[in-house]
Amino acid sequence: MSSEVGPTLSRGSQNNGGMQNLIAQTLSAVTLGAPASCEALTMFPLLGPSAAEAPPAYFTLDEALAHGLTDITEISEQGSVPALSVVNKADKPVLILDGEELLGAKQNRVVNLTILVPAHAALTIPVSCVEAGRWRARSRSFAAAPRTQYSSGRMKRMTQVTESIRRSAGRQSDQAEVWADIAQMSARLDAESSTGAMEEMFTRHHDFTERCVEALAPVPGQAGALFLVDGRVVGFDLFDSTATLRRLLPKLVRSVAVDAIEVQTSSDSGDPTPGPRKGRRVSDSLLLKVAEGFLQSTSGSDVHVADAVGMGRDLRLTGLKISGAALDVNATLVHLSAFHL
Repeated sequence: MSSEVGPTLSRGSQNNGGMQNLIAQTLSAVTLGAPASCEALTMFPLLGPSAAEAPPAYFTLDEALAHGLTDITEISEQGSVPALSVVNKADKPVLILDGEELLGAKQNRVVNLTILVPAHAALTIPVSCVEAGRWRARSRSFAAAPRTQYSSGRMKRMTQVTESIRRSAGRQSDQAEVWADIAQMSARLDAESSTGAMEEMFTRHHDFTERCVEALAPVPGQAGALFLVDGRVVGFDLFDSTATLRRLLPKLVRSVAVDAIEVQTSSDSGDPTPGPRKGRRVSDSLLLKVAEGFLQSTSGSDVHVADAVGMGRDLRLTGLKISGAALDVNATLVHLSAFHL
């Protein structure tokens, strides 16, 4: 068993060009499929190269938990808000996605960055709390939620973690800002709860998010997804395997669907009524140009390299109106994501 320690920027700036090339090469092998829409939310499938059809050499978190191969708990009886313990009993690594929500124990959390937990290993992983009003145990172990953090919150937290890594200050979010953003988003979506749980947003708008999951189903060859809301890029996630995308796409769609909802005010009563934004109709050709432009901008982002939690190297992407991250394992990007700021 091994235990993870703090990050080090162990690769100097002389290697950043190589990491930029790896990101550019990965994105150059991707083509955009035909868009699909659900109200104001649009998804462009990111079609991967033929190599992406190979089965992944790891389990997703849902798979590992379902088979009893992985256990996620508080780090001690007392617990610690920004850290959890993961034990992988499987013969293969386990992939935990940036922003995946974990339910139970003393409070719900989201994972601060994408992690590949080695086979037969134990790690301490960095997390953020998404339930400010609870600090009491509901269960010994955590369960995986069917979603990631809503995408605008995920973008902000990813940016905070990148800044923390660049300052050699760990892999932490600004927890107060995470809580404040959840409170504001919950109020806009009429989804406040007694414990300030992010979970309530998804419960309150379950019907809409599930319609989007059905409408934005994966297509053959799809290894990633780029999302737009009202014609504006939200961001994308890209994996090294089409199987990984199929398993995780519903979580990602639910995440972005929540950001496609806003509080609409009735001019008659003045009461806030939550509902999906109808948005303006934007032509597919224009959406395609916007999507292509974002991928090109991501290819040119500056890259900072740190040791990953678990396997590989953690790449942090910064650029004009872009915040991103990637997990590089043996010169393969297991996961690459980027958001429009």
